[in-house]
Amino acid sequence: MQKILIVEDDPKIATHLKTHIEKYGYDVTCVLDFEHVMNTFYEVNPNLVLLDINLPSFDGYYWCRQIRKESVCPVIFLSARIGEMDQVMALENGGDDYITKPFSSEIVIAKIRSQLRRAYGEYASIPENRIIENAGLKFFPERLELTYKEKNISLTKKEADIIESLMERYPRVAGREDLLEKLWDDQSYVDENTLNVNITRVRKKFQEIGLLDAVETVRGAGYRLNVSWTVQDKR
Repeated sequence: MQKILIVEDDPKIATHLKTHIEKYGYDVTCVLDFEHVMNTFYEVNPNLVLLDINLPSFDGYYWCRQIRKESVCPVIFLSARIGEMDQVMALENGGDDYITKPFSSEIVIAKIRSQLRRAYGEYASIPENRIIENAGLKFFPERLELTYKEKNISLTKKEADIIESLMERYPRVAGREDLLEKLWDDQSYVDENTLNVNITRVRKKFQEIGLLDAVETVRGAGYRLNVSWTVQDKR
């Protein structure tokens, strides 16, 4: 049975979510100690986290960053905040999706199923230790790692999916619709800005291993890996 962790300080909302999600056969736990969220996370070891932003002590952005240090499990933000920057911040801090309150319980279930399929189910990568190489760049999809020369960096699941698409399609363009389909099978619920935010995150990861201009925007088509990148001198 797949396990869902709910981090929501409104007991009515938390109870409603728990009751509804359990009807679909999931094992659901609600966090009660909001000063030590990671303690519950370690105990439950969830397959997916539903995470509010406005929480006591530390906000949801903080807890998502802590989760990302330990796990690549899907994190779906739930929040009454409807601003674009709130959604951008959620994605920038490691979130996989964002649902605004008030929400439809059925959309929550649809998004949970979608993320679980992407992470563990029929759309998940075959568990083997593959290596994809291009122009000195080595990508390990199952390990969620990217290496260039002596530099190595860890990736989130979505960052890894984007990089895998770029490297597999090179020198062809990875179309925006193709990337959206790979990342989110429920495209009707995805804001256009969401892909842009994730591409920005991927570019930052390339920069962290010293590669500038590694992702080229092909106007009106999508994105392409640029192997003629400029190496950043970090001395």
